[in-house]
This record gives sequence, C-alpha cells and structure tokens, in this order.
Amino acid sequence: MTATSVALIGANGHGMYHRRQLAELAEAGVAVRLVGLADTREVQEAPAGVPVYTDHRALLDEVKPQVVIVCTPPHTHLALTRDALRAGADVLLEKPPVLDRAEHEALTAAEAETGRVVQVGFQALASPALVRLRAAVVGGALGAVRHISVLGCWKRDDAYWARSPWSGRRTVDGRPSLDGALANPFAHAVMQALSVLDAPVERVEVDWLRVRPIEVEDTATLRITLAGGVTVLVAVTLAGEGFVDGDLTVYGERGDAELGFREDLLRLPGEAAAVQVTGRRTLLENLLAHRSDGEPLLAPLSRTAPFTAVLERLRAAPPPYQVAEEALDVADGHRTLRGVNTVLARCAARGALMNELSRPWSATVPGGTANG
Repeated sequence: MTATSVALIGANGHGMYHRRQLAELAEAGVAVRLVGLADTREVQEAPAGVPVYTDHRALLDEVKPQVVIVCTPPHTHLALTRDALRAGADVLLEKPPVLDRAEHEALTAAEAETGRVVQVGFQALASPALVRLRAAVVGGALGAVRHISVLGCWKRDDAYWARSPWSGRRTVDGRPSLDGALANPFAHAVMQALSVLDAPVERVEVDWLRVRPIEVEDTATLRITLAGGVTVLVAVTLAGEGFVDGDLTVYGERGDAELGFREDLLRLPGEAAAVQVTGRRTLLENLLAHRSDGEPLLAPLSRTAPFTAVLERLRAAPPPYQVAEEALDVADGHRTLRGVNTVLARCAARGALMNELSRPWSATVPGGTANG
C-alpha cells in the first residue's frame, strides 16, 4: 500500500506532538509518511530528509501533500486551511477550528468548493465512551436530560503563559485569539459536553477571571442553554488547588452518567463504578481511514459548529476581571486561587455561575456577569 503523504504547518510547539504521532503511526505499520514541515520560525529538530519551509504555499505547491495538519494560532486557521484544501489536501485542523460563525461558514464553503474534508482536532470526539454515552441518552437510559456539567481544575505556571507570542492574548495583530482556558486547554471538554445532545446553542453566559496580568481567562464558569432548555455548565480553572481532569456529568430524570474523557471511563445509571470503554483511535487514523475506506469522520467541521457559536458569544463578552493578590497562593511560578476547586464543584453540580454563589475571593473582584 502506498503511504499517504502528510505535511505539517506549524512544526514547533504543539506541532512536535503531531510529529511524534506521525512517527509512532509509521513505526506501527500505518501507511503514512511525513513529507514536509512549514513554520514561520526556525524548525526545531527537523527530521533528516524532510524539507522545511517558511512559506506554507511553497510547501503545498512543491510537495503536494495528500493530508495537511494545521497546528498554528487560531486566527490563522481559516487562511491556511483554505489554502491546503484548494491545493487538493484533506486537513486535520487543530482546535479551535475558527473563532466565529462567518469564518466557520467560509471554511465549510471551501470544503464544498474543493471536495476535500476538514477533521477538527477535538480528540474528545474520538472517545468510544462518548459514543456509548450518546447511545444511552438516545435509548432513554437516563430519561430526559436535565443538565450537563464539566469540572476541570488544572495548574499552569508563568512559563505556560509565555510559551508563544499569542499566549494569554485576546487579540493578535487586531484579530481575535482567545487563548484562554475555555478556547484552548478545556476546549475538548466543552466540545464533548456540547456533543452529548448536538443541539443548537441558544444562550451563553459567562463569569470569568484571571489570576495574573494576561488578557484572557484562566478560571471560568460558562453556562450554555441549548435549544429545548437543557443547560451545559462548564466550570474550569488553570489555577487549581488539586487536579480534576475535566469530568463530564449528565444529569437525567432516571439517573446520572459520568465520563472521564482522557481514559474513556464511563459510568451509566445503575452501575456502581466507571468502566473503561476501549477502541479509541486517533483523529489522524480516522482521517486516513476516511480517505481509504470512507469511514465516517469522528470530528468533521460540521460537528463543531456549536463550539464556534459559543466562541463567537465569548468574543463579545467583557474581558475577565483580575482577582487581587491576597486571594492567591504564589510559589514557583504558580498562582493558586484559594478555594477554587470547591467553588467550581458547587457551580458544576448546581448549574450556577461563580458570581451566583458565595466564593472566598468575592471581596476582591467587581460584581456583574457577562451575558451573551
């Protein structure tokens, strides 16, 4: 079998992950080969024999890859992906795909124009546990769904927020970036929560804050009301006291279900403990199978439209407020917001925004909620 040629635009930073994944797939016998790298900066640790470009258009013209992975800042996604599609490639596009519905529609039009496809890098949509959960919801195992929540508490240090020129930025060169907790590290969890029902987004409300002088949120509660009235409450922080991965809970009239997306752990109503659902494949493997055998895409661009709708509402929201130093524990480059894990757990369970509940740092921040 002839190996599928793959090029990577955005070869440094997170692009290193894609380079490792490609090498692992090739070593495992998957018919795939890396044929080109492009980055505006000097490419680190470029593999021998793989051509390197600073201009992605030259790469597309000279190498003519069959698949292109786009791993660049979100505000560049539309132009780069459209160029790749028009060059005849299918695209694996890092999340978030784009930052508003107009760009989403433009990219959808480019798919139709070229006959190529875009798979979006929401790895959570590749979870076989999510497939089983959705089947349980459709089959009535939970009864009518009342509420969906996500709880995630991570820690990110000062170095994380200095990792690139667009880190922690709300805009770059006058264009939106939104490199905050919701649009970047917890985007997988947000997308997975939205995909439980695949219902249109009707309302978005957010209460968000930051614990350091950045432009975006590192801590947030996001409430999404879906068509039909079900609410999704996302409660996340990058200034956590203890680690919570991004646990998803679906509250139904007949019982609740819990999903741990990273390990594909699922507990359905009536089950005493979560069990691991096996069979996960990478999104790149799925894209390759789509090309060779017509296997349905796990994360097609069309499936991510609700996420883009949420981001568009967040772009219009007032910027996050900054809490005072006295609300924090600061050590070794980390800023921890005291009491944040407890507050976010209560928000997730109750479907409440932070400013609708008492919180230890309330005296250090302004009141009000940004509603969209």
